[in-house]
Amino acid sequence: MRIPLNIISDGGPFFMIPLILFIFLLIILCIVAIRKVETREKYTKLISHVSLFALVWGFLGSTIGLIQGFDAIQSVDDMSNGMMAGGLKIALLTTLFGLITFLIGRFCMILITLKSK
Repeated sequence: MRIPLNIISDGGPFFMIPLILFIFLLIILCIVAIRKVETREKYTKLISHVSLFALVWGFLGSTIGLIQGFDAIQSVDDMSNGMMAGGLKIALLTTLFGLITFLIGRFCMILITLKSK
């Protein structure tokens, strides 16, 4: 999957880059958990915590983005609908990536559960 760099910069690198790193971390943890039977429970808990943290991190980025967007709207007298829609889209990018990361983590936990049965 190729992620355009403008999406990362639009969503804010401070929030987007960690979310992408969380995705890679979850995939690595999933592979390790499937291969190491003796520590599978430990990795499952870690995957759960990382995926939940990524979800909350995405919501935090979205909330901060919305606050900044509304501050910008407040400072401008005439705001077009296009500018408003663009600002909301950008604010929701971190939420989207947080949700994707959370879903990847949950999918990994399903795979680990199926592998252990």
